[in-house]
Amino acid sequence: MFFSEIIITILCIIAIVFVVVFFYYVPFFLWISARVSGVHISLMQLFLMRIRKVPATTIVRAMIEAHKAGLSDVNRDDLEAHYLAGGNVDAVVHALVSASKANIDLGFKMATAIDLAGRDVFQAVQMSVNPKVIDTPPVTAVAKDGIQLIAKARVTVRANIRQLVGGAGEDTVLARVGEGIVSSIGSAASHKEVLENPDSISKLVLRKGLDSGTAFEILSIDIADIDIGKNIGAALQIDQAQADKNIAQAKAEERRAMAIALEQEMKAKAQEARAKVIEAEAELPRAMAEAFRSGNLGVMDYYRMRNIEADTNMRETIGAPVKK
Repeated sequence: MFFSEIIITILCIIAIVFVVVFFYYVPFFLWISARVSGVHISLMQLFLMRIRKVPATTIVRAMIEAHKAGLSDVNRDDLEAHYLAGGNVDAVVHALVSASKANIDLGFKMATAIDLAGRDVFQAVQMSVNPKVIDTPPVTAVAKDGIQLIAKARVTVRANIRQLVGGAGEDTVLARVGEGIVSSIGSAASHKEVLENPDSISKLVLRKGLDSGTAFEILSIDIADIDIGKNIGAALQIDQAQADKNIAQAKAEERRAMAIALEQEMKAKAQEARAKVIEAEAELPRAMAEAFRSGNLGVMDYYRMRNIEADTNMRETIGAPVKK
């Protein structure tokens, strides 16, 4: 009796384990749910999904959603392949259903390509239905009259499904719009023209086709705000005048230094000449003595020369400036 109870317990445990393993590898209730929803899939296919490490629940749920939405180009093999490639099956199916309801031409291959490219395909479809508004950072530009303007714009974009794979993102659109604003303001003759007609910026920027090669289609560009900045032209003129002043001062300083050097040179030459005069004057008594001895100079000549020297000293004294 005891051994029979043990055998029955073991058999029950084996049966329970078998049932658990069976329903894990053969999701019977998931198969029933698919059949009730009109999706044709066999238990063997569900079993093979478990073997291939593919979540059967995700694939079946996606197939049910696609079937209910009337999508005929979605099948099990493609969904499994997309999952094994690292894609988001739920996002792809949601995007296909939304695109179908919004009459957007989006096929399964295109949706999976967008998803594998790293973009949110469902969000892209939503943006195609509901355009997105992007606020640009403040863009600074200078008109021809030298006045700086600071503009802010709002760009309304819609996702371009065909350009999502390989197309540029929002940063490129904002950079191009900023470049267009700078070009438009820079070509204006006066900042007053821009302030009077801000829509001229929008028209000029839109004509440039800035959405070319991007994942978006620009619907409109609206100038939200324009502020007046610095007077760049006046500042440049002031800087130029200061630079010219510095150059003139440098040249004047150079001329002054040259004049001082010339003056010093002339003083040196004057001192040299004065030294030669003093040296010559020192030789004068000796020459006079020699003239007296040789008879070339008489006493009257000597007194006449002394009178001339005295007269010369008197004139120099009278002509000299009075010291205060």
